Amino acid sequence: MKRRQFVYLVGIATASGGLAVACDAGSNQVPTDLEQSTTETNVEQATAELEKELVIYSGRNEKLIGELIKQFEGQTNAKIQVRYGDTAELAAAILEEGANSPADVFFGQDAGALGALQKVGRTVALPTALLNKVDSAYRSPEGKWVGVTGRVRTVDYNTNLVKVEELPSSIFGFTEPQWQGKIGWAPTNGSFQSFVTALRVVEGEDKAKEWLEGIKANNPKVYPNNTSIVEALSRGEIAVGFVNHYYLERIKQNNPEVPVAHHFTEDVGSLVNVAGVAILDSAKNPNIAQRFTEFLLNEEAQNYFANETFEYPLASGVAPKGNLESLSKIRKQDKQIDLSNLDDLDNTLKLLQEVAII
Repeated sequence: MKRRQFVYLVGIATASGGLAVACDAGSNQVPTDLEQSTTETNVEQATAELEKELVIYSGRNEKLIGELIKQFEGQTNAKIQVRYGDTAELAAAILEEGANSPADVFFGQDAGALGALQKVGRTVALPTALLNKVDSAYRSPEGKWVGVTGRVRTVDYNTNLVKVEELPSSIFGFTEPQWQGKIGWAPTNGSFQSFVTALRVVEGEDKAKEWLEGIKANNPKVYPNNTSIVEALSRGEIAVGFVNHYYLERIKQNNPEVPVAHHFTEDVGSLVNVAGVAILDSAKNPNIAQRFTEFLLNEEAQNYFANETFEYPLASGVAPKGNLESLSKIRKQDKQIDLSNLDDLDNTLKLLQEVAII
């Protein structure tokens, strides 16, 4: 199932009464903020009575989170079933399955998919104490999903080819003619498409189209993914590349002297997206699903993400690994955005096709 079909299915779910189906499963709902004061004791009792199985739909690769799943399984003695796959395709599967979905938890690679499920009523409100572990910028304003790790868009550059002072403060600066033939990008990559969606949300359709046309006019080199871009940068094949921050951090583990560095722009060019989790309204095992969400935000798991996947920990008190710009500084540079609104991938794909980029 293609990514654009996912967004189409969101519309189908709404039109065909998907919200009504969601309401029927309300008995499994985790208490909302408004209910918190009267049900706090009940929540504590419920979460103590853990079910002995959990079904996770994970858009995160097994290589990234498999070890954590094993740790949680060992701690709870529960049977954990994980369906790994593309984030958008798994979200589409949840919509197709409706109230009969076996999934308890959705672990999405980006906030757009989490927001899409939230908007059709498929995710439930999480307890305030759990949500407050993470800055409000990295969770649903309605409390119906929470970010686990931060994934920052950067303009990585070859330090032998580019001086720091030559780098523009805005992502729009790379449409200038001096960057002709020096840029690498991956238009078919999901993280790039999430960035373009954010660009549309923050700057508007016309400005987003203008940026895409401007970069295209500079004859950028096209790569299949972020890793290929960073590798090309290290060879001096290109001078700058649009990527997520952790790809360079991974390469530095084997080659700390690689002549590539991060540049953070002062706008949506350094979008902070998240990988996050939501508990489904149809969850058969809501208590252990909540415990799993708490587990991902504890200090041990957050340190795991910092040291093994090189993402930004989002729970307060845990620092990222390496010499990375702080999230607080990056957010001050960026226009504020509700990450739930990054769900409109369909129109992003249409725009990329209109400009003849994909």
